[in-house]
Amino acid sequence: MKNKQKKGFHSKNPHSGRYDFKSLTKVSEELKIYIKKNPNGDSTIDFGDEKAVIELNRALLKYYYNIDGWDIPEGFLCPPIPGRADYIHHISDLISKSKKDIKVLDVGTGANCIYPIIGNRSYGWKFIASDIDPISVENAKKIIKKNNLENNIAIKLQTDKNNFFIGVIDEEYVDITMCNPPFHASLKDALSANKQKRNNLNKTRSSDLDEKLNFGGQKSELWCKGGEILFLKKMAKESLLFSKKVGYFTSLISKKENIKPIEKILKKLGALDIKIIEMTHGNKISRIIAWSFSKNR
Repeated sequence: MKNKQKKGFHSKNPHSGRYDFKSLTKVSEELKIYIKKNPNGDSTIDFGDEKAVIELNRALLKYYYNIDGWDIPEGFLCPPIPGRADYIHHISDLISKSKKDIKVLDVGTGANCIYPIIGNRSYGWKFIASDIDPISVENAKKIIKKNNLENNIAIKLQTDKNNFFIGVIDEEYVDITMCNPPFHASLKDALSANKQKRNNLNKTRSSDLDEKLNFGGQKSELWCKGGEILFLKKMAKESLLFSKKVGYFTSLISKKENIKPIEKILKKLGALDIKIIEMTHGNKISRIIAWSFSKNR
């Protein structure tokens, strides 16, 4: 059966159609127990059930990327793979097709290490994957070791939570950096967003609504002082120090109102190429901001 294209997904994204549960259950028997029928009679899972989403991710990573034994510690962020893959495919358009041996830095890779996995398996890119959380770093290392990816993905602990590139980028040239920043300014904001997400998923159980974040997420993954806008301002300023060592800097940017202030700062810093890449997934719009200090991009 021909897949129906989801609005806005990159043409190279293999997750642009409905989930092929028949194929996915061939590589993951455990996924079967979470599959149910929606009102239209199509197979689906309860996306408000963290265990179901984790099993779906395991199956997707095995089927599309030949990744075994993927797991995350309890309470950590469980990412939606189709959207994560879209970021990878969109930034691939920024890289010259003739360039070989691409190196990418994933700032804040998390315990899931999703971006390096998808980027390496899809394009053969080599990654540096950094995080400020030792538990995330340890778990990412386990995933990489289990899949013999040590020569392709280097996991680094960022020992200074105020730095993005300092202490991570050494002498090597990095073609592109990427980041999924903490969107919220406080735990209260994160919980409020989580409540809205649960309402959107038509969740009926609410006993732990104010205590447990849907799909998990640690402080460094979900919120930081000053929220997304301050996070990106600091990243922009530090990027100037690496203007000759990085081709493109990129980051997700969730709030439309944050685009103009960040563009203004980047222009003031001397960025010569600034791009806003919009991704539309159903009713959700997300954006990538990309900038370079080189004329020759």
